[in-house]
Amino acid sequence: MTFKIRFARVLTEVFAPGVLIAVLLLVVGFHAGSQPGVSRWWGAPAALFAAGIPMAYVVRGVRRGRLTSHHIPEREHRRGPLIFGTVSVAIGTAALVLLGAPRELLALLAAGCAGLVVFGLVTAYWKMSIHAGVAAGTVAVLVAVWGPIALIGLPLVPLIGWSRLVLSAHTLAQVVAGSTVGALIAATVFPALR
Repeated sequence: MTFKIRFARVLTEVFAPGVLIAVLLLVVGFHAGSQPGVSRWWGAPAALFAAGIPMAYVVRGVRRGRLTSHHIPEREHRRGPLIFGTVSVAIGTAALVLLGAPRELLALLAAGCAGLVVFGLVTAYWKMSIHAGVAAGTVAVLVAVWGPIALIGLPLVPLIGWSRLVLSAHTLAQVVAGSTVGALIAATVFPALR
């Protein structure tokens, strides 16, 4: 195995959608907690519903032989996990609304839910890169929260897209479409609701 393939695999794992989503929710939750009287740990239950529970569902599917990998390379196998993830995020969001979670965190969950719905609808016909979509969406959210300084993360988006191409997981069109859709959803839904 070449260094290029090993490096692409590392990028794909380290910046997997579930990892980025969990970290982003923790970071935004911590940021929202800078307001007086707001806990900095609201991101933890949000990450559980948006990343932990859906990833457990996927791992269970791999162990039972229904899925070939936790990255779900077959387009036709993505529908169930995307629906399950959407339901998990919706339930988590409802619970966090009832518990009084900060608006910024709820806006991020809403953007994530919108992304799941859009990617789920497109997946019925075509396999956009969820890795690229979540990476681009993450940068868009960080820019909305911290301003232009967060653009320092922008080079990660094409790097993650490159990893998906090297591993033959997606075509260039699927990576570009995923990045574009992820960035657009995050850059519109999150700021509008926060």
